[in-house]
Amino acid sequence: MVDGDMRGGCADLFVTFFKVGTFTIGGGYAMIPLMQREVVERRQWATAEEFLDMVSVAQAMPGVFAVNMATMVGYRRRGVGGSVAAIVGCVLMPVILIIALAMGIGRVSGNSVLEHLFMGIRPAVVALMVVPVVTLAKAAGVSWRTCWIPVVCALAVWLAGVSPLVVIIVAAAVGLLQTK
Repeated sequence: MVDGDMRGGCADLFVTFFKVGTFTIGGGYAMIPLMQREVVERRQWATAEEFLDMVSVAQAMPGVFAVNMATMVGYRRRGVGGSVAAIVGCVLMPVILIIALAMGIGRVSGNSVLEHLFMGIRPAVVALMVVPVVTLAKAAGVSWRTCWIPVVCALAVWLAGVSPLVVIIVAAAVGLLQTK
């Protein structure tokens, strides 16, 4: 359903997601902190719980995470037009950068300064991804008593090679059993 509040028109959606797409290095998940700050804290287009729900749905949907998030936020604010504005804003700068890089990659490949620059950026991207994980965990009700659950699930997938699909099915089953 389209939100009737006049704040957050198509132009605002475009500018907000253009900022997200422009100032995020590291892909869709690295965009979560900036998206959360803009959508939840600054613009108040969604609550923390609603944002967490959108993140969950965006992860489950096929396609690019950032585009899925832009689609949901845009549609919620202004329907189809809002979705289009948010998507174009989100992907415009990355597309321009990819085209520019593709045109100049031959001239800079093997450049040790650029290689070191990107090696330095990697830890910062990881740190930026940890912040929304903690924030979203709080919104999802993860506490010190239950924080072992996502850790065990991550280790099962990473170290034991358990399929993420199996982890999701088991978690859903346990959740359903707890509600009865």
